[in-house]
Amino acid sequence: MPQQTVDIAVLPHQMEFIASNATHTGIVGGFGSGKSKAGTIKTVEKKKEYPGINVAYYLPTYPLIKDIAFPNFKEYLDQQGIPYVLNETDKEFRTPLGKIILRSMDKADTIVGYEVGYSLIDEADILPKKKMRDVFVKIAGRNRKPLPDGAVNCIDMVSTPEGFKFLYDFFVRDNKPNRKLIKAKTKDNPFLPESYIETLMDIYTEQELEAYLNGEFVNLNSGSVYYAFDRKVNHSDREMKPGEILHVGMDFNITKMSATIRVTDGPVSTAVAEITNAYDTADMISILKERYSKHTIVVYPDASGNARNTAGESDIKLLKKARFKVIHAPKNPSVRDRITTVNGSFKNAKGEITNFINTNNCPELTEAYERLPYKNGVPDKESGFDHITDGDGYCVYTIKKKTSFTRANAG
Repeated sequence: MPQQTVDIAVLPHQMEFIASNATHTGIVGGFGSGKSKAGTIKTVEKKKEYPGINVAYYLPTYPLIKDIAFPNFKEYLDQQGIPYVLNETDKEFRTPLGKIILRSMDKADTIVGYEVGYSLIDEADILPKKKMRDVFVKIAGRNRKPLPDGAVNCIDMVSTPEGFKFLYDFFVRDNKPNRKLIKAKTKDNPFLPESYIETLMDIYTEQELEAYLNGEFVNLNSGSVYYAFDRKVNHSDREMKPGEILHVGMDFNITKMSATIRVTDGPVSTAVAEITNAYDTADMISILKERYSKHTIVVYPDASGNARNTAGESDIKLLKKARFKVIHAPKNPSVRDRITTVNGSFKNAKGEITNFINTNNCPELTEAYERLPYKNGVPDKESGFDHITDGDGYCVYTIKKKTSFTRANAG
């Protein structure tokens, strides 16, 4: 007999998703709307409904499995009183009812060698559209274990919408009677901190908030990558003042190294100078020291510079050796997060602007922000406009995130 369920509080859209018997049910929702929790609950409930038949849960990468799936399944299995052993090597929860198999969608060819009776895809819209189509075919091939009551083998999906990608095609453009789409907004979750939505509104543009707060399908790839930038609205005559701290965004590229120099006024940062076409990191260090010897320099570099080498030393190590203060995370933010943060700093949904450029002093940065296009859904690296915007973006992203975090905690 199926194991009894211990009642827990769920939101209306979560309950609708869990109760749906459609062949394919999807939730698209804003950040924090409880999508992954709904997916976790339904996966475990399917396991309980069909003991002895394995189920599968998919995420784009193994780090996301560790960060999202592991804690979510541990919490719900504990709440339901279901004993389990987590095999972190095989990425499986082993229970008396059978296995919950966790798999990455990063490489479709690895989705082989097992059969399940139910599948849940989390963050389906993160992958490029074609890759997600290929992954879905592989997942459908694994989802073939016959159910004892003759019910259909369902493949459900939960995700934040990322423009008109796989989920839009599947549930809207090519919708069929056996497919059900549920939409959820961030504000539908009353358990979020009061400052959470406020923080998102500080970071994202109005267009992005339609996706990331309201769960709507909107075009996030229209026009140039940095569509929120306006050379008139975002222009400032601000110049650097003697002795003030300079914040330097830096991208590492042999013969084409770029850096932007920013100054800050509270939450506002302004690009007041640029360096382009430096030969390498050593050359960039020499230029900075020569031009700005009377300033404290804080560098926000490409985090991959820890691995890149110039004359046997990593680029970041060279910056530290030059006595610059260097601020970087262990790895770069995702391209999506960096771009959305920069766009939101040019103008967010409240109409606030925290990112200005002295367009007279920074002509190449200005042109790059205006002209960097998308190609196949990603910034076009062949355009040549990505180097300086990448470097500037590392600086803007870090300053903006630090400011938003401080403001949220102060509230």
